[in-house]
Amino acid sequence: MNVKDFYFDLPQELIAQDPLEDRASSRLLVLDKKTGEVTHRGFRDILEYLKPGDCLVINDTKVIPARLFGVKEDTGAKIEVLLLKRRENDIWETLVKPGKKAKPGTRIVFGEGLLVGTVLETVDDGNRLIQFSYEGIFEEILDQLGQMPLPPYITHQLKDKNRYQTVYAKHDGSAAAPTAGLHFTKELLKQIEDMGVKIAHVTLHVGLGTFRPVKVENVQDHHMHSEFYIVEESEAKKVNDTKDAGGRVICVGTTSCRTVESAADENGRLKSGSGWTDIFIYPGYQFKILDALITNFHLPESTLVMLVSALAGREHVLAAYEEAIKERYRFFSFGDAMLIL
Repeated sequence: MNVKDFYFDLPQELIAQDPLEDRASSRLLVLDKKTGEVTHRGFRDILEYLKPGDCLVINDTKVIPARLFGVKEDTGAKIEVLLLKRRENDIWETLVKPGKKAKPGTRIVFGEGLLVGTVLETVDDGNRLIQFSYEGIFEEILDQLGQMPLPPYITHQLKDKNRYQTVYAKHDGSAAAPTAGLHFTKELLKQIEDMGVKIAHVTLHVGLGTFRPVKVENVQDHHMHSEFYIVEESEAKKVNDTKDAGGRVICVGTTSCRTVESAADENGRLKSGSGWTDIFIYPGYQFKILDALITNFHLPESTLVMLVSALAGREHVLAAYEEAIKERYRFFSFGDAMLIL
C-alpha cells in the first residue's frame, strides 16, 4: 500500500484559517461507508443520525498553551519552545527552534524571568529535554506566557484561545485539539443526551505527531508517535453496555477512535486503564469497538486519511473528498465535519 494512494489535490484556499462564530454552524458531509453515498447537511442535523441507545465517545483532553517564546540567558538570542509531553514533574520533552542554539546546559528565560528552562539533553527526533524552574504554579505561568500551538497550516492569529478547545475539555495535556469535537456546543450535547444517547468520556493527550507527514513510501513502514490515554471504568461500562444492547458506538474524532481501539481486548470489550498507544489504523484494520465516526477533513497522504479509509474504504473516502472540494467545504482543524456511518 503506497502513501501516494491517499493523495488528492486540495486548493489552498479551502484550508479554514479561522473558526466559525457559531461552533455548530459548520457543514456536515454524511458518508455511507457501505455504499459510498454522500449527503450534504448542516452539523446540527447530526441529531437525525443518532438513535436512543447509541453511545457517543468524546475525548476530553485540554490543549495547553504550549508555545513559549524566550531568549538565551547569555546572548539574548530569541528561542521558541514547544512543550510536547511532560516526562516528570518539571521536565518536559520539547521542540526547540532554532535547535542549534539549544545545546545541553543552555538556559532559556521566558517572561523576563517568570520561567527559566535548562536544556538537559537531546532525545529522539532532535527534541530537547528541558527542566523548568519558577515560583508559583506552572499551569498559571503557562497560561500567562504561552500561546496555543496551532497547526502549521493555520497562519492567522487566534483571537480567542477557547476556540481551539472543545466545550468539554477537562484534562490538561494536549499539544493539539481533538478538532472533530470543536463543532459541539453544550446545548447540542444536552439535546443528544436528552434523546437517550449515552456520552462516554475518554482522554487522549494529542501530540504534534498528528501533523507529522508520512515520509515512507510504503504505508506499513510508517511508525506512529505515542500518546497517553486514560479510560475510566465508568466510561468503559457505558461503551460495553451499548454494545451488549445492540447500540452503536460513535467516536467523535480520530483520537477517540484510537483510544477505544487501543484499549479494546480481542473480544471487542473496552478495558479501563491508562497507557501509551502508537496504534496505526489503515485499510485492512478490523475495528473492535467503533461503529461510526464524526471527523473533520484531513490532509492528503496523512495517517488520518488512512484511518478514515480503513473505516469507509479508500475509494469511497477519496470520492467523498472530491465531492467536498467541489462543494467548497472547509478543510482541517477549523473546517467542516464528516459523519461516516
